[in-house]
Amino acid sequence: MSKNTIIPIGPYHPLQEEPEFFKLQVEGERVVGVEINIGYNHRGIEQLCEQKSYDQVTYVVERICGICSTSHPFAYVNAVEDLAKVVVPERALYIRTIIGELERIHSHLLWLGLAGHFLGYNTVFMWSWKYREIVLNIFEQISGNRNHYAMMKPGGVRRDIDKEDIPTILKGMDELETKITMLKKAIMDDPVLHARLKGVGVLTKEEAINYSALGPVARASGVKIDVRKDEPYAAYDKIDWDIIVTENGDLFDKVVVRILEKLESIKIIRQCLKKIPSGEIDAKIKEIPPGEGIGRHEAPRGEVFHYIRSDGTNSPVRHKVRAPSFMNVATNNTTVIGTNVADAVIVLAAVDPCYCCTERLYVYQDHKKVMDANELIKLSQERTEELRKKLVV
Repeated sequence: MSKNTIIPIGPYHPLQEEPEFFKLQVEGERVVGVEINIGYNHRGIEQLCEQKSYDQVTYVVERICGICSTSHPFAYVNAVEDLAKVVVPERALYIRTIIGELERIHSHLLWLGLAGHFLGYNTVFMWSWKYREIVLNIFEQISGNRNHYAMMKPGGVRRDIDKEDIPTILKGMDELETKITMLKKAIMDDPVLHARLKGVGVLTKEEAINYSALGPVARASGVKIDVRKDEPYAAYDKIDWDIIVTENGDLFDKVVVRILEKLESIKIIRQCLKKIPSGEIDAKIKEIPPGEGIGRHEAPRGEVFHYIRSDGTNSPVRHKVRAPSFMNVATNNTTVIGTNVADAVIVLAAVDPCYCCTERLYVYQDHKKVMDANELIKLSQERTEELRKKLVV
């Protein structure tokens, strides 16, 4: 490539509230600048919610993100309950925790599979997505749905977990633990992946704090933040679990954090199933008083934040949503600089911004198309193969 070639990536992500457009400036194969633009697809979710009843809003916000479809309802019901000062039945709190952690495993497995594909490890891609089926089957058994589970509601949950379902869930956790541990060993012991990912796309602790990074992106850089510990909700303060934190902030650590978080999620689910009390699952809220409420949830990508303001009617007068990708995407201003083009694709994907099937990516030079998305992924895979050959020799 000639000097100062511009590589436009996007805009895409029509299923998110913040689609991204990255305009990379490269000299040769090295990225020397990036321009990030968001907000290409505004669906008016907040305005729609202000026209719905408080119960109906849970179904709307569930569709903000397909992969993390319980994260926004979780934060939303927390906000409504904060506003109405509702005491949620303890059994419902445990069920919410189980659903949230099942989704974390599902989301991290999906991301790991895509990362494997970008790197040329399609076996990892197929393994990860195969093991997701275990989680999706559990969701279908609990809620009737493999996605958009419709479990959350202000005051509790819509469906109980039957005693007959618990052995199946525990069996699924045993199988997942075996498979994820196998993936952990395969990935963390692979010298090619060490060479490919270590020291690449580094986000320092200082920069993570400066950019207000969230979730695994922040924790991989040594920032020990997690809403489940910092401001406990649901049943997270009633069970034993650890925040997974690493120090290097590179791509390898972002993989490690997500793998270890899946194992922590399994630990959380097992404890919840063991300690879940009997009783009601719904506080049966009759009305929402005037006031304000804030709800937070540690989604797989980081903190989801919902703000609700009520005037005492049956619909919120204001509903504000902030998703973690809005914060994490900005970290690419520092992580992608200095990488080569073959690394740029995986660096941009490392924040897990939830790609969809309509992504568009082309490289143009002198008004002619040079390469497309598949060819850029091929560059990344060839880079992996080069390192593999060197290490074998």
